[in-house]
Amino acid sequence: MMSGVDTETLVDTWRRLLSGSGKSWVLFAHGTCVVLDEPAGDLAEQAKEILREYGPVHVTTAAGDFRVLELKNSEGWLVTGHHPDVVTFVPLDEPADPSHLAVGIHGRSKRHEDGTGLHVVHVEDAR
Repeated sequence: MMSGVDTETLVDTWRRLLSGSGKSWVLFAHGTCVVLDEPAGDLAEQAKEILREYGPVHVTTAAGDFRVLELKNSEGWLVTGHHPDVVTFVPLDEPADPSHLAVGIHGRSKRHEDGTGLHVVHVEDAR
């Protein structure tokens, strides 16, 4: 399931969301962002290691849990999981059902795709 949002829009969205944080971050193809508290070396590789461990969904474990945060500007939601620095953006037009359960499951599935595909589309280096 590819995101209906293009990479440029995703990058702009994450730049706005993380503006002023001073954090480095890495964006993956389906909208999952890994924020790096302690950036070191190759940021894409560091983020891949985190997402390889914390991206794939394993139902009935902490990896299946999620929380949905509605963005104030009404552009969508953020779906968090069991790692505090791994967050997936879900735009308003995904999914068709805007309930928190549907959004959370959709965001979790996007995180799973990013965690198994590990396709980096952008690195923001704030070091």
